[in-house]
Amino acid sequence: MSSQPMETKPVITCLKTLLVVYSFVFWITGAILLAVGIWGKIMLGPYISLIADNSTNAPYVLIGTGTVIVVFGLFGCFATCRGSPWMLKLYAMFLSLVFLAELVAGISGFVFRHEIKGTFLRTYTDAVLNYNAENEASVAVDYLQHHLRCCGVYNYTSWLASVYYPANGIPPSCCLNSADCSTQDLRNATAAPTKVYHQGCYELVTSFMETNMAIIAGVTFGIAFSQLIGMLLACCLSRIITANQYEMV
Repeated sequence: MSSQPMETKPVITCLKTLLVVYSFVFWITGAILLAVGIWGKIMLGPYISLIADNSTNAPYVLIGTGTVIVVFGLFGCFATCRGSPWMLKLYAMFLSLVFLAELVAGISGFVFRHEIKGTFLRTYTDAVLNYNAENEASVAVDYLQHHLRCCGVYNYTSWLASVYYPANGIPPSCCLNSADCSTQDLRNATAAPTKVYHQGCYELVTSFMETNMAIIAGVTFGIAFSQLIGMLLACCLSRIITANQYEMV
C-alpha cells in the first residue's frame, strides 16, 4: 500500500482547519454587514438620503449582502467539514464573485467620489431651500446640523433663500446654545449670526469624505483580497480530496 494517504491526511486536516476558521470569520463579517444594514435602515435611513437624488437602497444592499454572506459562510463550514469537492468548488466560485463585487465597489467609490460630492451638494441644497421642519429631508438636515455643529450649505446665509426663513428664520438646529437662542433671535438678521454656527455642513461632510476615502478604499480592497485566500484554500482542498477520494469520510 502506498504511503501517500498518510502523507496527504495531515495536509487535508490542515487545509480543513484553515478553511473552517476562514469561513467562520467570513460568516462574522456577513453578520456585521447585516447588523449595520438593519441599523442603517432604522436609524440612518433619512440621513443617508441626503447623499442621493432619490431614496437610497444602501441599507437594503448591506442587508442583502450580509444575509448572503451569512448563508454562504455556513455553507463553507459545512462543505469543509463534509469534504465535498463540488461544494468546495461552489464555495470558491462564490468567494470569487464576492471578490470581484467588492473590488468594483471599492474602485467605483474612489473614482466617483467627486460625483458623490456633487450629488450631496445638490440634494442638500435642495433640502435646505425647501425645508419645512417636518418632512424626512428636513429632519435629516436638522440631525446633520445639530450633530456636526454646522449651519446651512456653505454657512448660515444659505438659509436666507429658503422658503422657511421669511416666516420662521434660521432653524433651531443651527443654534450654538439652544438655551440662548430664541425664535426672535433667529428671525433677526443682526442677532442671528451671533447665535448660530458659522461652519457650513457641505465643507464638513466633504472634508470627512476626502480624509477617510483612502482608509475606506484600503479596507475594502483588503477585505476583497482576503476572499482570494479563501478561494485558494477551497480550490486546493477540493483538488486534494478529489485526488484522494479514499481519504473522505
